[in-house]
Amino acid sequence: MRPGRRVSIAAACLLAGVLAGCATPPPPSHPEARAEFYQTNDPLEPTNRVLYKVNNGLDEAVLRPAAVAYKDAVPSPVRTGVHNVLGNLTTPVTLANNMLEGKSRRAGNTFMRFVINTTLGGLGLVDVASKLGYPPNSADFGETMAIWGVPEGPYLFLPLLGPSDPRDALGTGVDMTGDPFGWVGQGTAVTVLRWSRFGLTALDERSRVLGEISGIKRTALDPYATFRSLYRQHRKAQIEKIRADHRHTIPAWFPAPTTTH
Repeated sequence: MRPGRRVSIAAACLLAGVLAGCATPPPPSHPEARAEFYQTNDPLEPTNRVLYKVNNGLDEAVLRPAAVAYKDAVPSPVRTGVHNVLGNLTTPVTLANNMLEGKSRRAGNTFMRFVINTTLGGLGLVDVASKLGYPPNSADFGETMAIWGVPEGPYLFLPLLGPSDPRDALGTGVDMTGDPFGWVGQGTAVTVLRWSRFGLTALDERSRVLGEISGIKRTALDPYATFRSLYRQHRKAQIEKIRADHRHTIPAWFPAPTTTH
């Protein structure tokens, strides 16, 4: 079974099981506490906190030490190249979501990024496309469903996946299942490559936020609440940025229209 499929199945099982532990809203006689309860959107907080502790234990025991060793042992230019290659491998999924969101300019940029970086960038090792005016953009199926009007649902904290919600958990599973690079080939070599990609992605993502996560854990009175708030703010900003992007794909041989204010 592919690593992405295993993670998506595990997420689905946790998503079903987590619904058993719900916090009770404060009574109407406490309006401020009741308003805060609905604003944080975390009715599953008792279970989420348990899962956060499990995830934190796994992180401290395995992922963080591995990410520290990776950052110390691997030179920065090499890590940048690995990050670029991993990002290039996600481009087909990003392109599909750009198209499903109806964002033609973003889809055009993503397509050009894949062509340029795969060819001129040595399979994505060097991000040539950004230098040529095709910057990366965020697009996953969780964001796509948000653009379609699907509500986020209650906040969730899932081991391995971290902060999430039902919409994003489902979106992660769809993206993993729809990744065309997961369909290619069979055999031991292909399986090793898939697991290597999965492991490198985890190392890359964790190594890039070592300082930030350590700082939050060290200084925040309630790291769980801080991670929850930061996640929800970040996802909202990502979705609003996509929603506000009304550009159209303009052929390179035509000048971009000037905007007047």
